Amino acid sequence: MHINAEWYRVFLVVSKIENLSRSAEKLHMTQPSVSYIIKQLEESLGIALFERLSKGVRLTQEGKMLAEYVEKAFQQLFVAESQIHLLKQYKLGDVRIGANGAIIKDVVLPILDEFHNQYPDIRIRLLQDKTKAIIDFIKEGTLDAGFVYLPVKEPELAITPLKEVHNCFVVGRNFFELSKQPITTDRLAQIPLLLLSSGSTTRSVLEGWFASQGYSIKADFELNSLDMLIEFAKRGYGAAFVPESFIQDEIELGKLAKLDTLKPLPIQTLGMVTRNKTTFTSDIFTKMFLNAYAE
Repeated sequence: MHINAEWYRVFLVVSKIENLSRSAEKLHMTQPSVSYIIKQLEESLGIALFERLSKGVRLTQEGKMLAEYVEKAFQQLFVAESQIHLLKQYKLGDVRIGANGAIIKDVVLPILDEFHNQYPDIRIRLLQDKTKAIIDFIKEGTLDAGFVYLPVKEPELAITPLKEVHNCFVVGRNFFELSKQPITTDRLAQIPLLLLSSGSTTRSVLEGWFASQGYSIKADFELNSLDMLIEFAKRGYGAAFVPESFIQDEIELGKLAKLDTLKPLPIQTLGMVTRNKTTFTSDIFTKMFLNAYAE
């Protein structure tokens, strides 16, 4: 069924004024044009909407029912337009972001703070999850942007490298002796290892590094939180594999020591993943993020 919004606009004005000539004046139309539109609408619906009186017109019972729905429909259109105007003024909308805990704290949060201060009316929705789940959510349209470790092979998504992430092994005072000289992979494999949970990108990269040298490792502690890995390392439970940026303060305070490996540890690349067509509000966020890393 074809809906002609102009017909219904004319119908609504006539239903309120109940006079074709005065309705035509209000609509800046001729009276014959108004009469023709009403006739077309009635023929299209197959029902009389007005009773023709000597001094005007009056809605039929069916016309009253239609007018009630048409008025509500135009009110909804007005609300929709108002919402769009608010959206364009950044007074409405949301941005949906996915990342893992380490990336949220070290990378996303500083720029998220800036975005929130600049656009306080835009709602921020943040999901912490693994890379695969984040990518799936972006493809489904559940998330607008994801911050994950690369590589990500998804041709239908826009993938932008942002920065290199340097990881390292750190230990507490019980193992400080090992930090005095570069450590071999064989010796490292003998130390209790405190690692992120299996299936994480960082864990897979580390396992690949060990495997390339003929070692198969098993985590003694397997956790989802970098903060907990660091805490257990400080308490002397073993060597935690964490981003260097996370432990600078603890190293300076003498709570942790970094283990230098004879074979360089793998460097990861952090990237931003989005759909090729972003929403109005998410576009503002991603541009702010890219500008920050372009500086």
